[in-house]
Amino acid sequence: MSDKIVICGAGGYVGSRLVRFLLGKGYEDIRAVSFRPVNTWKESFARVENLQLDLRDRESCERAVAGAGYVYNLAAKVGGIGYIANHRVEGMLSSLINTHLVQAISQSDIRGYFFSSSSCVYHSGNSGPVFKESDAYPANPTDGYGWEKLFSERLCLAFADEMKVPVRIARFHTIYGPGDVRPAGQSHVTESMCEKVIAAKLSGKHEITIWGDGKQTRSFLYIDDCIEGIYRIMNAGLRGPVNLANSAQVSVNDIVTMLEEIAGIKLTRFYNNSAVVGQQDKCSDNTLLRSSLGWEPSTPIKTGLERMYEDYYNRAVSKK
Repeated sequence: MSDKIVICGAGGYVGSRLVRFLLGKGYEDIRAVSFRPVNTWKESFARVENLQLDLRDRESCERAVAGAGYVYNLAAKVGGIGYIANHRVEGMLSSLINTHLVQAISQSDIRGYFFSSSSCVYHSGNSGPVFKESDAYPANPTDGYGWEKLFSERLCLAFADEMKVPVRIARFHTIYGPGDVRPAGQSHVTESMCEKVIAAKLSGKHEITIWGDGKQTRSFLYIDDCIEGIYRIMNAGLRGPVNLANSAQVSVNDIVTMLEEIAGIKLTRFYNNSAVVGQQDKCSDNTLLRSSLGWEPSTPIKTGLERMYEDYYNRAVSKK
């Protein structure tokens, strides 16, 4: 059996961090597959085989996983609720990536296939504010992106049952941390609020606009916890689906308050009640994760926001 590790979506925030993490663990036989040109890779990836491929194409998937022992599928078009609400077609077409990857590995001696799912498979009509894994059914996920993730989970499980593909599935809740800078219009709530607080501090105009009433709650996943969780789930052989998040229930207003304290300012808050906000509450029940791994993400949200704020602030100041 091969020890080659293939990371699909390695040009993204999570994928690039996973490459660094595995290099730090001493792994050397790594193939990083990205939609982005390989010349965007940083010097730290010099020891990594780089492939620039569009994984929506079946032949590209076959090339990506050739000779692989472990495959991490982190490739998808993703953003915050404003982005996914307006890009349903693009979100659903990401199902081609998982479909072609599991087909490509199904006849091989693969040792582990990790699929990155999402809390968007849950719907507040089923349960809430805290969701355990079974609460994804009866199905009514976020349109577009959520349906893609739920269908891809089902496909992975079918391949596991019928073709013995060793799948592992984790449902990410909102990932955040330093270095997570997305194109305009694709920010998650943490990036958006961080950028707004910094803009208010630097401009001296101490006000902020919040989508919705700010009372909507989420669970969050700090990037280092995300990478550690992926690694543990893969190596423990935890099939899943399993929630991956810090289980704390945090509101958007809470995030703004913490960022105010970090920035040392007080903001006048305005609420845009006509904006897209998604579900009112969507938080993680970590019972399955704790019982399976004896571990769960533990970085406090304020600690993660402090690190994120420092990174964002330094970059904002350097651009002035």
